[in-house]
Amino acid sequence: MRVLVTGGAGYIGSVTAGQLLAAGHQVTVVDDLSRGHREAVPPAAELVVADLADRPRLEPLFREKRFDAVLHFAAFIEAGASMKSPETFFRNNTANALTVLETMLAHGVRKFVFSSTAALYGNPARTPIEEDDALQPTNAYGESKLLVERMLAWLNRIHGLRYASLRYFNAAGAASPDHGEAHQPETHLIPRLMYVALGRQRNSEIFGTDYPTPDGTCVRDYIHVSDLAAAHLLALDALEKNERLIYNLGSGKGFSVREVVEGVRRVTGHAIPIKESPRRPGDPAVLIASSTKIRRELNWAPKHPDLDAILKSAWEWHRNSPNGYAKKSG
Repeated sequence: MRVLVTGGAGYIGSVTAGQLLAAGHQVTVVDDLSRGHREAVPPAAELVVADLADRPRLEPLFREKRFDAVLHFAAFIEAGASMKSPETFFRNNTANALTVLETMLAHGVRKFVFSSTAALYGNPARTPIEEDDALQPTNAYGESKLLVERMLAWLNRIHGLRYASLRYFNAAGAASPDHGEAHQPETHLIPRLMYVALGRQRNSEIFGTDYPTPDGTCVRDYIHVSDLAAAHLLALDALEKNERLIYNLGSGKGFSVREVVEGVRRVTGHAIPIKESPRRPGDPAVLIASSTKIRRELNWAPKHPDLDAILKSAWEWHRNSPNGYAKKSG
């Protein structure tokens, strides 16, 4: 297929673009490079640097390429920042997604795979969380994604848009020693811990130690980035026969922040000093996925389910690229 990958210079989008190419698809990446990295885009993919808010820029691209499907990753992801500037997230995550969808419909593209989030569930009533559980985001980031899912349901109903919404839990690890996680600013726990091991930071913060969890810190479900990418390819193929797919993507196991810190200490051999700080607004106490549905329906299974294996792949990337992609562009 001819596939457009928005946000394909980012962490998960670039890994998925690589897997799409390996499967024989033609890939065009659109990214404004505000958060992504030119060097992360697979060499065989065509990179178009553009703002998704600029529909006149997208129109000729859709006319020329005649895409069969769109995989949409482009979004701001910092939940804490969304509670300081929610309007920024609704503009970038929600309004820009609508622009992409409008352009797709105008050009007859009817397959859409959406990078959604576990943040839709807020503070869940039960864990592991299942796809039909209540959607009640506790931060503007989650709400910005939920609004897109609601739009997708209506576009499916009225225009016949086929879509898959993949609700991620915590993406982690590196696809290879040369291809890993490098956000600016970096807000994710595992990379921040790796920075301490590398000596780039003196310590790492734990935000909140009084949650209703066994050790007082947040509990999260971690999934390897390559396993996430593989689920996108399965979902894309499944849209040939299905109009609407919604799946959780996680390991089904939860690890507290303190447990992840201990894991990084084990893997890196470094002490990793910790600073305890107050909770961040909008952070749920526990998020653990049930991925039974996608395992049953699409035969998806994580190849890297072990936390230490995920941490080892991340550590290899960070040691090999201590400045992220900066060295590759210098």
